[in-house]
Amino acid sequence: QVQLVDSGGGLVQAGGSLRLSCAASGRTFSSIVMGWFRQAPGKEREFVTGISGSGGRTAYVDSVKGRFTISRDNAKNAVYLQMNSLKPEDTAVYYCAADITSPWFISQSSRAYNYWGRGTQVTVSS
Repeated sequence: QVQLVDSGGGLVQAGGSLRLSCAASGRTFSSIVMGWFRQAPGKEREFVTGISGSGGRTAYVDSVKGRFTISRDNAKNAVYLQMNSLKPEDTAVYYCAADITSPWFISQSSRAYNYWGRGTQVTVSS
């Protein structure tokens, strides 16, 4: 069992930055792949980025490469998403998620993730 609490969303102007955080508890954190997904109104939930248990491997969807950075602090059981150069199309509810089945393979499918945070709203105004 893993509990996830995501936070840090808000309203920001285009070009601005936000940092999302996700606090995890309940399992050896370093053995869990962590991901961030987002869901905009009327759209399916999509993979944004993921990080392996050790933090040595990351993956990003093309639309955020060079703007978003995922990181984790295993000592604090936390994962972060630094979002820079935000665009209106980044507006969505952002969810952190945990895949406990592998410590290194980063799946881009939401079906691979076993546990989810409640989500935090990110709104980017033009």
